[in-house]
Amino acid sequence: MRKTLLTATVLLAVSTTAAHSQQVPTVKEESPGLQAKAKVAPAQALPIAMAKVPNGVLQEAEIEQEGGKLVYSFDIKVPGKSGSEEVVVDAMTGKVLSVEHESPEEEAKEQAKEAKPKS
Repeated sequence: MRKTLLTATVLLAVSTTAAHSQQVPTVKEESPGLQAKAKVAPAQALPIAMAKVPNGVLQEAEIEQEGGKLVYSFDIKVPGKSGSEEVVVDAMTGKVLSVEHESPEEEAKEQAKEAKPKS
């Protein structure tokens, strides 16, 4: 019994680690130089965001100024669910600031807005 419990615990730890050990994402910068200002690296922020969306798959990562804060914005897709979850993580502290569902329509509007050249 003890050996079975130990084996199950080790397997659980390995599978949990594997689920959260995604590749370090390519992070788009809203403007040049933002990544250099961050105290929290993308490799640290990603597992924090992924923990908020079980079974999620990273779609996109961006670092931007939002509401006066430097933040990572992670778009995470949940298989079988329309739209995606946007998890915003403070790039200075690693604290999750928000988790919001974006419908496919909201995602399209956001992508169109980001595609427009800034003047």
